[in-house]
Amino acid sequence: MKNTHNAFTDECHARISSYPNTEIQRAANEFMRASTQPKYSYNFSWMGRPIIQYPQDMVAMQELIWSIKPDLVVETGIAHGGSLIFSASMLAQLDMCDAIEAGVSFNPKESRRKVLGIDIDIRAHNRAAIEAHPMASRIQMIQGSSTAPEIIEQVKQIATGYKRILVCLDSNHTHEHVLAELEAYAHLTSVGSYCVVFDTIIEDLPLEMYPDRPWGPGDNPKTAVHEYLKSHPEFEIDHQIDSKLLISVAPEGYLKRID
Repeated sequence: MKNTHNAFTDECHARISSYPNTEIQRAANEFMRASTQPKYSYNFSWMGRPIIQYPQDMVAMQELIWSIKPDLVVETGIAHGGSLIFSASMLAQLDMCDAIEAGVSFNPKESRRKVLGIDIDIRAHNRAAIEAHPMASRIQMIQGSSTAPEIIEQVKQIATGYKRILVCLDSNHTHEHVLAELEAYAHLTSVGSYCVVFDTIIEDLPLEMYPDRPWGPGDNPKTAVHEYLKSHPEFEIDHQIDSKLLISVAPEGYLKRID
């Protein structure tokens, strides 16, 4: 009997593979260009906290978390905390599904799964809102520069003992800073998991879109990714995710660890 799920998945892959350099991709590129300055990504929240992401990237992260089933998610950049809440809620669902499959009671206090967020400036009102959220028990925050040696060492110590780690980089978007974050944290990514570098889209947008920022074309997360990959063959860009999403702030930023 034909496996209908596998057939459907094969159809999806074939369809996704047909998208590059077609009208749908050109339309997506135009939308990204048109939606950036009006701050379209600022319009969304997750469980009550602003997340500042495109919905497509949120769906992609959900798919990755379900597939990888990480026990630790490391995130640089906290802002309002929506991404931390998002990741924590995904980990909570993994725990709930594990409990259902094992036929045991779901007790969130017994979970080791955790989200670790790092930010140079965790504003008091954002910290208070995150700590008051129902997902707070799964979240740990560190204030300090993500590239400071003492912060890097602290994150490494926390990561010790976790088997499946997903890393997300979304803080300062200059080439120098992102490359330093990649050198500091990408190696924590477990084989088969991902290091996701957000806002690589900066390389593909006009310079005038970032008049008040220290980054822009030629100096951004995508240039850092390309530099990092020159000496780190254990990672590869997952172009299938790019082709599927079309609308994303992280083109060529979904890095899969293959070795």
